[in-house]
Amino acid sequence: MSAILFPIAANAEQALSQPLGRAARERDAARSVGGDVVFTTEAVGPAFLDEAAALAAYVGRIADPGRRISPAGEDLYLRLAEQIDGRPRRPVEPIFAEGRRWPAPEEAPRTVWRLRISYWRIGSAERPLDAPQARKARRARDGAAIAADTLKAIASQPLRPVKPQQGLDIGLFEVRLPEAPHIIVPDE
Repeated sequence: MSAILFPIAANAEQALSQPLGRAARERDAARSVGGDVVFTTEAVGPAFLDEAAALAAYVGRIADPGRRISPAGEDLYLRLAEQIDGRPRRPVEPIFAEGRRWPAPEEAPRTVWRLRISYWRIGSAERPLDAPQARKARRARDGAAIAADTLKAIASQPLRPVKPQQGLDIGLFEVRLPEAPHIIVPDE
């Protein structure tokens, strides 16, 4: 299987319609634009009420197992994702009444299907607010309230670790000896 060739562009719309080039690796993308690039995935295009309508709109560009249509291996940078339309439901409080702990479930929120594109965004291009980690923002605010746009950006970004996770050096059924922690033995 060949590597996926992700588009290189300043924004998601440009990556979908007229990319500046395509590259599989960061160094290849940076070399082709002569600057820094950042790998990102964003929603682009209109929202569709059902998956069939979204698949029909992007026929040939994304994999459709029902029609047995699949783009070439290097063109697999697009996918469909289902997301909540509007605001998510508010948390419910337990009722502890009539032998029930939770109230009757509300109607499920309406969802829509959006096209998500993964691409190399040019590092110097205008980009959405890159928010700090929530933990760092709370500590650094020095008693001042966090700005609304920063709070919104923090809430919409995925969780990021404080530091990269270290690789596991022992297996599930292995243990270090207390008297010699440099020795790993199987646990029975």
